[in-house]
Amino acid sequence: MKKRTFIKLSSALMTAPLFSPITGWAAGDKLKNWAGNLEYSTEKLDQAKSVTEVSALVKKYPKLKVLGTRHCFNKIADTKDQFVSLVQMKEDISIDANSKTVTVNSGLKYGQLSPYLYEKGFALHNLASLPHISVAGACATATHGSGDKNGNLATAVSGIEMVIANGETVTLSRAKDGEKFNAAVVNLGALGVITKVTLDIQPTFMMGQYVYQNLSFDQMKDNFEKIESSGYSVSLFTNWQSKDIAEVWIKQKITDGKPLKAEPEFFGAKLATKNLHPIPELSAENCTDQMGVSGPWYERMPHFKMGFTPSSGVELQSEYFVPRKNAVDAILAIARMGDQVGPHLLTSEIRTIAADNFWMSPCYKQDSVAIHFTWKQDWPAVSKLLPVIEKELAPYNVRPHWGKLFTVSPADLKKRYAKMADFRNVAAEYDPKGKFRNEFLDLNIFGS
Repeated sequence: MKKRTFIKLSSALMTAPLFSPITGWAAGDKLKNWAGNLEYSTEKLDQAKSVTEVSALVKKYPKLKVLGTRHCFNKIADTKDQFVSLVQMKEDISIDANSKTVTVNSGLKYGQLSPYLYEKGFALHNLASLPHISVAGACATATHGSGDKNGNLATAVSGIEMVIANGETVTLSRAKDGEKFNAAVVNLGALGVITKVTLDIQPTFMMGQYVYQNLSFDQMKDNFEKIESSGYSVSLFTNWQSKDIAEVWIKQKITDGKPLKAEPEFFGAKLATKNLHPIPELSAENCTDQMGVSGPWYERMPHFKMGFTPSSGVELQSEYFVPRKNAVDAILAIARMGDQVGPHLLTSEIRTIAADNFWMSPCYKQDSVAIHFTWKQDWPAVSKLLPVIEKELAPYNVRPHWGKLFTVSPADLKKRYAKMADFRNVAAEYDPKGKFRNEFLDLNIFGS
């Protein structure tokens, strides 16, 4: 293989039908997020087709935010002033086989990048449950996949290019920029417009996944470490109302071309005999193949296929991170709330994520367990539940997912992020007048 290979993104690829920022939108219409629970505060949207155009737009507007794939459920990406979209940027995907990296346009979706990497013999170390999200947006919010030894998606980042408030282009790398790099990767959209991202890649591999049903909470409590370390990636799904974890999804690498073999029982749980959806009432046709069927890594790590609407669509999401050492206690604390939580849920997922070094990551310096809630779209009910859940998890210094719904106070966030003040200093360097700030950032990061 040549040292570098390139692909020019076609217009068809860059305007894939799912989650384009302007799908179903015309000037004057109200822009909404993917789930429809959030109406953005402006309809003003400019498209940038190059880094030069990004720079010009940054210089033009006193306040702006980037509109990505719109998968955040809160106002972290909202603005009352001006949106910029990068979906029409026509940049190269550049693979450097020697350094084992790929550099991409930041607006590219993982579901677009992954098949190309696979064709060229490479893989990413991790993917989120949805492949429909953009590379830059996922990394900026510390979005994650799963696995005892797998860091979140941002841990693959080895370099970024961004346009800062004065319109200049800045590059940072893991190798050269140390702590400033650690401040900038999980940036929450506060430092500038990310235009390119360089990711670590590895040799490609095949995977398979099995699902087990009805794992008892007693088995989970007594064998949590063994359960979570049983695969490359493991997810537990529950509604918190029964005595069981409804589904255990175990994703495994396939080595030496040998097919996976699954035992009929897994800590008392029974091997599923058909493909399942994490929300039991829904059809599994949109889910990635199970039953141990071999497939490329990018068709097994996510729970959902790229070509379909994932999950239920009409939903709300929250997610909370606790230190790995507190995992079982935190899970049991939520289980005791089952009668309160369960009626408002579609499903809930429990995953493990390895520690990282990014200042604003919920997994900063700690191996973590994430407890995710996919709610029915009933904000009045959910808004009353979140403070109760957060109170139960407070003893474990819980950190919420930045792109999902939470009510943790700014004062508590400040206590739980040791590098927040340092992050604010870096933001002041790149964006001294707050061009990229918004109501969410002013409240949760830059407030007094």
